[in-house]
Amino acid sequence: MGLTSALFGGKLRIALVALVLVAAVVGAAFAAGIIGAPSVDRVDNRFGGVNETATVIETDLYVSNPNPLSANLSGLAVDYGVEMNGIRMATGEKEGVSVGQGTTAVPLRTTLENERIPEWWVSHVQNGEHTDLAVNATVSSETLGRTFEAPEITRSIDTDLLSAFNSTETREINAESPVVSDPVLYVNETRAEWGESTDERTALELTFVVHNPKPYPIAVSELGYDISMNDVAVGEGTTNSEYVISPRSTETIEATTHIQNDRLDEWWVTHLERDQTTDLRIDFYANLDAGGTTLRVPLDPLTYEKTFETDIFGNKAASDGSETTAEPTATETAETTEATETAESETATSTATTTSTATTTSTATTTATTPSSDDGTTTTDDGLL
Repeated sequence: MGLTSALFGGKLRIALVALVLVAAVVGAAFAAGIIGAPSVDRVDNRFGGVNETATVIETDLYVSNPNPLSANLSGLAVDYGVEMNGIRMATGEKEGVSVGQGTTAVPLRTTLENERIPEWWVSHVQNGEHTDLAVNATVSSETLGRTFEAPEITRSIDTDLLSAFNSTETREINAESPVVSDPVLYVNETRAEWGESTDERTALELTFVVHNPKPYPIAVSELGYDISMNDVAVGEGTTNSEYVISPRSTETIEATTHIQNDRLDEWWVTHLERDQTTDLRIDFYANLDAGGTTLRVPLDPLTYEKTFETDIFGNKAASDGSETTAEPTATETAETTEATETAESETATSTATTTSTATTTSTATTTATTPSSDDGTTTTDDGLL
């Protein structure tokens, strides 16, 4: 062995031994309570950029170091994840993190693949338009040989997309055709509920109570629909069942419409670009056989519009500069209990304002129907997303 090899080999061994001794001393000091354990005090989340395939989630993880020296003995490693209804939406990690004395904000960037949005949507609908959001972070120190769990951040996300469709307001259906006088039908009631959801599509079960004021039967041979969210077409189709409404009588028509789930990732991009705001719209038309004539009639009075907003991380009020106190605070904070070193999670509830807009309506009086007195004004519902 040459002199150089012996010299550098000896220095390397000395360095390794020194590192082992330092780690041992630090570990012993930590075990003796001389060196305090770092902790995670707070986690702040916000949406970054979004494109056709991915959504960036930016996070600040606030790590508190109670020691007078830097805690980057061997660096800290951070693992981070976001789940919605138990579905892992985003995962990130960062190594070699160093923190000084006091509290240090550790920035993280994770990516949510937009292709996961349809799976979450199905779970949201199947869960009664409810989502449980969970943000979990773990900090580990190789030197201290310990892992530190951040306080779990949980939020409830709720929407109410269909209730405003439930109406007993009477609406006229006009054919605007010279071969038949208007109104050709009255719709006295509408109802909606979610149907079966699969990986491919989400069903909407719609019910219409329809009155025929004519002295002859009217057949509804086809009912068509178009569904859009922020002008993104998410569903269209027709029902195949034929209903015949006897003269001066009332019939209940049931129709199943579908949202195509593979189009929801495109909607998600618009939802974030519009500051988590979506305009839902459903348009209808019908083919009617009246008095020996087949008519294609747009059902404009039945057009359904609803605007809903979400506040997934509870910080929209802070990001848009609003000073209202009705919105959640910009930061979700969980405190640790010093006696037990057990982190308590703070559960925050976001508030999403959902606005339904009634389309043009008219009140009809016939011998067979009792029109409602609903004035069709805009209403606001409080919900969450």
